[in-house]
Parts: sequence; C-alpha cells; structure tokens
Amino acid sequence: MHDIQGIFEVTKQAFLNYAKMIGTDNIDALSEDYCKVKSDVLGKHVYVACIGSRVVGSLRIELNDKEKTAYLSRFGVLQEYYNLGVGKKLLNLVYAEMISMGVKKIYLHTASKASRLINFYYRQGFYIESVSYDKGYPRALLVKELF
Repeated sequence: MHDIQGIFEVTKQAFLNYAKMIGTDNIDALSEDYCKVKSDVLGKHVYVACIGSRVVGSLRIELNDKEKTAYLSRFGVLQEYYNLGVGKKLLNLVYAEMISMGVKKIYLHTASKASRLINFYYRQGFYIESVSYDKGYPRALLVKELF
C-alpha cells in the first residue's frame, strides 16, 4: 500500500507525456485521483518497478478468467528512466506471471499516432488487432499471444 503515491506519480507523469505526444488532453488517466489508484491496487494486479525505494514504473492488469485474457493499462515509466530496460523488465515479469495463471493473450490500447510506443510494443511481440476512435483520437488495440 505504501507504493500508491509512487504509482500515482508515475501514472501522472507518463500520461502527461503521452498527452503531449499525441496532441490531446482527453486522457482518462490524467483525471485519476489517489483513491482510484488505491482502488486499482486493491482490485487489480498491479506491478511496480523500484530503484531503491522509489517507484519508477508501474502497470495494471485486469484478468478475464473466462476468456483466459488480460488487459494491461496505465503502463508508465518515469522519463528519467527511459531506455534503461525498466518497461521491458516489467513486461517480462507480467508475461511470466500471466503464463503461470493460464492467460493466453494480453491486450492493451495505445494511440496509433504514438510511433515510439507502437514500435516498443511491436518489439515486445504485440500486434495491432484493431483501431477505434472512442476516445476522440485513433487508439490501437494491441494483443500479444502467450504460447
């Protein structure tokens, strides 16, 4: 529970950068408050990356046991820790955990205009399944099959 403030700060910084990257401020994560983060920590699988006692990255997973799928959200790393492998290590941990839980696919959304993010996810084995405009900008639904 002591990581909630760190998760909140990582999410805010990461999604402010995301909003700038895609040119919109209509990002749900930016309206999230401490109580919402706490609720997710209690109700979802939340993973954090720490350096010392500082939270430098986090992500949240919601499982669909019936479908054997997972939905990844609020994935972020503090900008000063970009390109150090923090995000990749977090994802590798998640893949191993999800496989051990019998999950077959992991889904996530990201802006289809965010080429840096799309390329990162491609390198992780995700591919675009579809694109929607439900949030007012083109968002790609990506999927990674865990076999």
